[in-house]
Order: sequence, then structure tokens, then C-alpha cells
Amino acid sequence: MAETLLEIDGVETCYGLSQVLFGLSLKVQSGEMVALMGRNGMGKTTTIRSIMGMTGARAGTIRFAGEQVRSLPSYKIAKLGIGLVPEGRQIFPNLTVYENLVAASGNRQGASDPWTIEKIHALFPRLAERGNNMGVTLSGGEQQMLAIGRALMTNPKLLILDEATEGLAPLIREEIWNCLSMLKGRGQSVLVIDKNVANLSRIADRHYIIERGRTVWTGTSEQLIAEPDLQHRYLGI
Repeated sequence: MAETLLEIDGVETCYGLSQVLFGLSLKVQSGEMVALMGRNGMGKTTTIRSIMGMTGARAGTIRFAGEQVRSLPSYKIAKLGIGLVPEGRQIFPNLTVYENLVAASGNRQGASDPWTIEKIHALFPRLAERGNNMGVTLSGGEQQMLAIGRALMTNPKLLILDEATEGLAPLIREEIWNCLSMLKGRGQSVLVIDKNVANLSRIADRHYIIERGRTVWTGTSEQLIAEPDLQHRYLGI
């Protein structure tokens, strides 16, 4: 049986007096790709912020690799082995592509096959071409590639992508999906937020749908595809 890498149980998170998550629960097993889905404003990004300690949960448990992380600061959670590709990319605009990648490099988890600049360039050849360009000069698609590469350079046990392909051109979106498919083939554990049900169903093992800060459905890709009414009700498809 696969090890439970990330486990969230009964999490409640607020912004001031406004509560966003109401007893949210989900799990990611080692080597599994899990999709977190739902309409805009339903708590997906808040879930990621709660996992990473950027917005502290007021109740519930968040365990990563068996350790309770709910009360830990963000940098300690990241050092345990979580690589985040945040919404909006948030690359370092005044560093070059190469400097962005090197700034995040590390092998804190003792990875047997660690990520290197060369491997990131093989994954995204465009980053090799733009190596000396400042981050601020990149297109949105190039910035997303860089954000993914930067997260991978930390050799994460779990890679989290918030809005993996939002706002990207179709060809770039396809390149990102191909990248995620390759990462799954490598056994990389991934938690991904996106709206593309077709691509998520193709590569994700399981899906969670949240509505108003609560988990309302979980199941496999086959189950999600078989329930178009569910997609219409909770995803607006």
C-alpha cells in the first residue's frame, strides 16, 4: 500500500472574520497525481495557502510525510519537501532565468536522481534559450515553465501547482500537460489545480471537488468522466 504523503483532515481557514474552508479533507499518496477542482472562489487557493502555512488554519490537521505541519512557518514546510508553483507564477523578475533556477536548487531530500539545470533544460528547452534573460522579460508561458522548473530544482517530495495552465496559449498549455504526464511517469507526487477536466482526467489518479470550502466529491478519473451531471453542477461544464 502506498504511503500517505499529504493528509488534510477537517481544516478550517479564515481571512479575518470571513471563513473560507469548512472542515476540508483530502489525501495525496506517494507517487500519486491528485487534482483539486471547483469553481472560482470555492477555496482551492486557500487550501494551498493552508498547506503551505501562508494562511494559517484555525482548526483541523495537516500532515506531511507523517509530520503535523499546521503550526509550522512556510519555510519549514517547504524544507520538508513541498515545491510550490503558485498562482501568478511569482518568479523573481530581476533575476535571469538561470539565476531563478539556481536560487532554488537543492537536494534536501537526498533524491536519488536529483533535478539539475540540464534536466530542466531538457524538460523545457525554451528556458535554455532564455537562460540570460531577466524573468520580467519572459512571456506568461515561459514564466510558468520557469516556475515549474524552479520548484523542481528543490527536488520536492510533493509538487503543488495552483492554476497550472490558466491564461496560457494552447500550445504552451499542451507543453505543460506533457510535462505533468512525464512527471507522473517519474513517480513524482503532484497536487494540481486546474479547470481542464479532459487533461486532468487523462493524467490524474484521483480528483477532489470542493464547493464553498467543503469537499463535496472525490473519485477516480473514470468516475468523474462517467458523471457529466456532477461536472455541470460543481464545475460549470
